[in-house]
Amino acid sequence: MAIHPTALVDPKAEIDPSVEVGPFSVIGPDVKIGSNSVVKSHVVINGHTTIGQNNEIYQFASVGEANQDKKYKGEPTELVIGDHNVIRENATIHRGTVQDNGITQIGDHNLFMASTHVGHDCIIGDNNIFANYAALAGHVKVGDFVIFGGYTGIHQFCQVNSYSMCGMGSMVAKDIPQFMMVSGSPAKAHGMNFEGMRRRGVSQDVIRALRKAYKIIYLKGLTLERALHDIEQDDIYHISDVAEFVLSIRRSKRGIIR
Repeated sequence: MAIHPTALVDPKAEIDPSVEVGPFSVIGPDVKIGSNSVVKSHVVINGHTTIGQNNEIYQFASVGEANQDKKYKGEPTELVIGDHNVIRENATIHRGTVQDNGITQIGDHNLFMASTHVGHDCIIGDNNIFANYAALAGHVKVGDFVIFGGYTGIHQFCQVNSYSMCGMGSMVAKDIPQFMMVSGSPAKAHGMNFEGMRRRGVSQDVIRALRKAYKIIYLKGLTLERALHDIEQDDIYHISDVAEFVLSIRRSKRGIIR
């Protein structure tokens, strides 16, 4: 284990022997860090925090600190981070609250650029990119392969579904359906992330079906329920990506950006 002599690592912390800890970093007693992870200088990792393998945490990041919810009274809530994540300078990631499930959870292969923030009780999937100063309030759920432009803000309890994209400076106060692109303050829909689909190898037939579904929801002037009904009665609904798009709308609790 390569721990710099100026780092303060509590002897109760469970750190794999392959982990590197840089100068002046502080690691608390209830922290667990998996193999081949790197904690650079001046990082604070606190609370009941479990970090998986092959993660990189850059200087001045604060990981697993007490959340900013005024109802929090020091309960032993958790932060769980998966594998192969990169957490850049000044990022802040807070553990959960007992008012929710008591856990903030992050999957694998995510990039949190400088000064990003993940609030308490957020659940984040895999392969997401958070550009500088993107911030999630408490209780936000994020799917997979989502891109957050710089200075994006997500309101508490929102759902940001997989393969969606938020433009720079977006202020999001409603749920974002799967595949959608949004931007603005307040954020509005600006089409689907078709370029991202092409890069993932999605076929032209699927893209055409999703384009048709988008037009039914956003361009025909129908009520949302009527638009969903029309898609569900159409042959395109048998395509799994279209069905996922519809499901991401039906499970919305805050209403969708439209």
